[in-house]
Amino acid sequence: MTSTGDRAAEGSTVGDPVTRGAGDRGTRANAPVIDHSHADVSGGWLRPATFGAMDGLVTNIGLIAGVGGGRLDPRTIVLTGLAGLVAGAISMALGEYTSVRTQNEQVAFEVDKERRELAFNPAGEAEELAQAWIARGLRPDLAREVATELAKNPDEALRVHAQEELGVDPQEVPSPWIAAVSSFVCFSIGALVPLLPYLLGVDQLWPALAAGGAGLFVAGAIVSRWTRRVWWASGLRQLTMGALAAGATYLIGSLFA
Repeated sequence: MTSTGDRAAEGSTVGDPVTRGAGDRGTRANAPVIDHSHADVSGGWLRPATFGAMDGLVTNIGLIAGVGGGRLDPRTIVLTGLAGLVAGAISMALGEYTSVRTQNEQVAFEVDKERRELAFNPAGEAEELAQAWIARGLRPDLAREVATELAKNPDEALRVHAQEELGVDPQEVPSPWIAAVSSFVCFSIGALVPLLPYLLGVDQLWPALAAGGAGLFVAGAIVSRWTRRVWWASGLRQLTMGALAAGATYLIGSLFA
């Protein structure tokens, strides 16, 4: 015969989900925690900032190496480098602004077309979306059910159709102003690095090239923070490309000296 106390003890052990799941919770507690956060890949600043910094470094290293190879005086080299900095920064900013804005306008045009198609033929568009999901392995009945339910929310339906058919999220397009400012600032900083030795009074070419090479390596290593590549490999890659550019322009300058 089981006493009341025994039944209470049994109930607290068998029927209590806290006790029953203790082993499972222990396993989950020891499992590694996965970070599901992601960096902003559509904000429009990383690509132009990286491109601007690298272009500024390579452009002015090449310019300085070219006029230095031509045996020009330090004042001319500084003027050439400053002209390259200003012209390149403005060109980069205008180019980035125009390209990103043009891309956004094209996306807006295609999204408007999709909006009209959804309004004119919602059933056909829902079936088109369902067929895309079926092709990916979703059950036909489930795909059609989800697509039909989604059609009841026009804004969300438009977003999903744009993602499926255009590969873009119309709510997360990059900013042309951010792209322009990022490229302008980073190009200017990059282009200034090989000029610093001359601005500090050095009148030889090799310190400027060394400063530019160091800047390329550091910039490549910094970029690896977002790409998760090996930092020194990323730095060496940028340094190698800059060295090739400097070697080519120095050779051309020497030929016309």
